[in-house]
Amino acid sequence: MAVDPLTHALAGASIAWAAGGRHHAGRRALLAGAAAGLLPDLDVLIRSAGDPLLAIEHHRGFTHSLVFVPLGGTLAALLTGARRLIVPAILAYLSHALLDAATTYGTQLFWPFSRYRTGLDIISIIDPLFTLLLLCATIAAYRSRPRLVHAALSLTIVWLLLGLIQRERASAAQTQIATTRGHPVTRAAVFPTFANTIVWRSLYLTNGTIHMDRIRVPWLASPSHTPGPSVPLATAPHPDFTRLAWFSDAWTARDPRDPTLIGDARYSLHNDRYAPVWGIRLHPTRW
Repeated sequence: MAVDPLTHALAGASIAWAAGGRHHAGRRALLAGAAAGLLPDLDVLIRSAGDPLLAIEHHRGFTHSLVFVPLGGTLAALLTGARRLIVPAILAYLSHALLDAATTYGTQLFWPFSRYRTGLDIISIIDPLFTLLLLCATIAAYRSRPRLVHAALSLTIVWLLLGLIQRERASAAQTQIATTRGHPVTRAAVFPTFANTIVWRSLYLTNGTIHMDRIRVPWLASPSHTPGPSVPLATAPHPDFTRLAWFSDAWTARDPRDPTLIGDARYSLHNDRYAPVWGIRLHPTRW
């Protein structure tokens, strides 16, 4: 999962225009920037019907890496016939990688030197307010209003910084919850829930058990939480499980209602019980 294509296109378009594209190509810079903002996701074409996990291994892979950014931005500029917009297009392309890295599912920013998935957990993959700010920036660019473009883009940065602050507040609340319960924490993480930075999903591991909570972090009030389920951390001696664990940052747990299904525990369809959004099913006789 990644930031939605509309948000990427708007970010790329407005950034390319603001980064000098307006001086060289005017509104055409919006097209080049939008193309650069969308181009990294062409890696979704890397897939196999016989190997469903191939897609998660390569999506947000090399096309999202910092090493690939100059090539990708240059390619976007050339494809749109805007050779003078190579630098703005490179910056637009970079915005895609950085925005995806701001979410939970992670981006291989440092490929080929590392397969580590950078995921900052400061914004949801869908955030209407963030997208609205980028839409305002793009409309202002189309109307050649640079001050409004810069103001809207500045507000997107403020919004991301607010997400960082909210994440730290949720993390502090999580530490307090675990301490109150007397749980020694092995590792922990908090994730923004769909379309907001107020409600956070909390996971922490203690003695082989993942404890899941829902933490509410109002902007101007103290955090509160709703206790959730606790499930054993899942492991399995199978190469496909290893791939799942790599993608999910080792937050893996079996579905209590279907033990053959091992899911990515970072998200659940329900708050009061663990119901993985996606996972893998390993046949008991094959591992």
